[in-house]
Amino acid sequence: MTGPFGSGPNEGREPDDYRAFPRIPGPRSAPDDMTPPPRAPGAAAAGQPPDGDPAAQSETDRADTRGPDHEALTHTVLTSLLGAWALAACSREETALVEAHLTECAACADEALRLRDAVGLLHADQTLDLDPALRSQVLENCLGRRPPRIPVPDWAAPYDAETARLDALLRDIGDAEWHTPVRLKWFEDERPTSRRTTVAGVIAHLMVVDGLVSAALGLDDPLGAGAPTAPADRTEDCWRAAAGPPTGAVREPWREQSHGLIRTVSFAGRGVAELSVSYGGFGLPLRDALLDRAFECWMHGADIAEAVAYPYAAPTGAHLHQMIGLAARLLPGALATRRRSGLAAPPRDLVTAGSPGRSLHLEVEGPGGGDWYIALDSPAAIGSPERSVALVALDGVEFCRLVAGHVSPEEAAAGQDGDREAIRDVLFAAAAMSRL
Repeated sequence: MTGPFGSGPNEGREPDDYRAFPRIPGPRSAPDDMTPPPRAPGAAAAGQPPDGDPAAQSETDRADTRGPDHEALTHTVLTSLLGAWALAACSREETALVEAHLTECAACADEALRLRDAVGLLHADQTLDLDPALRSQVLENCLGRRPPRIPVPDWAAPYDAETARLDALLRDIGDAEWHTPVRLKWFEDERPTSRRTTVAGVIAHLMVVDGLVSAALGLDDPLGAGAPTAPADRTEDCWRAAAGPPTGAVREPWREQSHGLIRTVSFAGRGVAELSVSYGGFGLPLRDALLDRAFECWMHGADIAEAVAYPYAAPTGAHLHQMIGLAARLLPGALATRRRSGLAAPPRDLVTAGSPGRSLHLEVEGPGGGDWYIALDSPAAIGSPERSVALVALDGVEFCRLVAGHVSPEEAAAGQDGDREAIRDVLFAAAAMSRL
C-alpha cells in the first residue's frame, strides 16, 4: 500500500494495524504550493470511501477505532507532533488532533507545557548584554542574607562599584581593542582641551593617579618613591617611561591596586577617612579622594565604552548623589581660585558671622539629584537659601560631564535665572575643576 510511510510488500492490503494512519494528516506542502496532495494509489481498492460520501466516511472512521493498536499508534504519532504544535507550525487538522489528545493524555499535556515554555525563551527580544547594575544587585542580595564581617565603608562604596564596572568592561573587550584610540577631554585656560591615547593608556593613567591614594595609605606607589604628586605630571611620566604603547597587561596591576585600596580602607577603621591625600597643588581627605577617583573611573570608563561601542550606564543614584555633592562642596574653592587669577568677578558682599554672603541655587535633576547652595563670596562660607541670587538647573549626568570638562559651560545649563554674572562664574568654575 502507499500511505504516510511509503510503499511496502503488503501494497494493496490494509491490515487493521495501519487503518489509523489515514486519519493523521500527512506532511503539508510548501506555503507556495497550493496543489492538493494526490490520492494514495490503491486507496479505493483498500476500502477507503470515495470523496463526497459523508456516510461512508463516518462508517470508515468508526471502523478505524476498532483496531487493537489504534490508541498506541495514535499516541506515538501525536507525540511526534508536539514540537511543531508548540511552535504553532501544525495545520488546523493536526492542531485539532493534538489538542484533543492533550485532554486525554497527562504525560503529553505535561510535555506540551514544557515545550511551550521553551518556545517562550526562543522569542526573547532583550539585549544579551548584562545589566551594568547586576553585580551590585547580586552583592546587595548576598550581603542582605549574610553581612560581611569587615564591610566596605559607605564612603568607599562608589570607588568599589566603579572599579568593578570598569573591570567588567575590560574583561569583555578583545586584545586588539586595547589599542583602540580614546580621546581624553578636559577644560583648561577657558577652552576645551583633549589628549589622544588608547584604552590601555587610559587604564595606565587611572592606575598612576590612584597611586596617590596608595601612597597616602602606606601602600606601594606604581611610579616608585619620589614620583611627582600632580596627576598630569604623573600621567606624562608614566606614558614617557613605557618602552612602548601600553597593552592589556596593565589591567591586572590596576585591578590588584584597586582591590588593595578597598581592602586597606575596610580594615583600617574610622580614623582613616580623614587621612590627607596630596594632589600636588591641593589635598583632599581620603573619603573625598576615593570619591574623586570613583568619579574619574566612571568618566574614563564611559570614554572607553564610547570608543569600543560598549553599553555603559551612569552610576547608581546614591553614588551619583555623593559625586555631585563633592563637586558642589569644591565649587566655592574653585571659584576663589579663578577669582585670584582675575577670571571671575570679585565678591560683592562682605562675609561675616551674621551674613554668609550671596549664594547660587544649584538644582540638579534626575537620579542622584538634589538642591545645593553654592557660596559666591567666600570659599569658607556656607551657602544659604535666603541669600540666593541665581538659579541653575540641569541634569545630574550633564552636571558631572561639565565638571569633567566633557561639555562646555555655555552648553551645560538647561535652566538659568537670576544674576547672569554669578551663573557664568559658577559654570566656568565647575568646568575648571576638570583635569587630565
